[in-house]
Amino acid sequence: MRVLIAFLLVGMFHTVTAAESTIPLLPMTPDLDDKASLQRGAKTYMNYCLGCHSLQYQRYERTANDLGIPHELMLEHLVFDPDTRIGSLIENSMALSSAKAWFGAVPPDLTLYTSLKGTPDYLYTYLKSFYADPARPLGVNNLLFENVGMPHVLLDLQGLPRKVCRTKLEADGSTQEPCDTDVIVDGRYMLEVDDRGSMSPEEYDQVAYDLTNFLYYVAEPTRQERERLGTFVLFFLAFFFVFTYLLGREYTKEFH
Repeated sequence: MRVLIAFLLVGMFHTVTAAESTIPLLPMTPDLDDKASLQRGAKTYMNYCLGCHSLQYQRYERTANDLGIPHELMLEHLVFDPDTRIGSLIENSMALSSAKAWFGAVPPDLTLYTSLKGTPDYLYTYLKSFYADPARPLGVNNLLFENVGMPHVLLDLQGLPRKVCRTKLEADGSTQEPCDTDVIVDGRYMLEVDDRGSMSPEEYDQVAYDLTNFLYYVAEPTRQERERLGTFVLFFLAFFFVFTYLLGREYTKEFH
């Protein structure tokens, strides 16, 4: 509900064109064997993201089965519409016409988001790149996607980061670099959280990781099965290649 309210507030202000940045991405290595991480990511998504971003190509039942969540617990704790069934697609109740009128554009479906971006690093970096910006309607911006219309929905968990100035002193100690042109140092963002949320930085990093890990799974739920079958196929081909080669050599030896 608080996510939907935040997006409704965005619609009260004029739309500003967002632009993706080219800042370095933070590394994120997904782990689809970590069921606990995937379950935590699913919980975060259902509570903070689903109000506006659907997963219209994924079903609750498939998610519960793959993540080891009993159907009863899935329906009780992660499904908030009493009319939704375990076999339903993970959609929200927001009408597309209303979303476009409120925000100027429909919040995108995130089923294939990590595949679309090519790497889960993008989403992980995005979740860790919000910062205070009084010039924006909701007081926040994003280093990776400047002027993005989305609020910092995990604000109560992380707190409100701000840009930090890094000074560069000359020999006489008189020179300082401008704050707004030096927010990245060694590939890391110069952001600090003054108004801390309910989590420590390490705990919020875990939330960002778990949410990214979950969306990485959702983009291709059969990824592990595909990779496992691919390994067997390669072994199969390698094994029979030996016999095919020997048989071919036997057939052609009289021609040499």
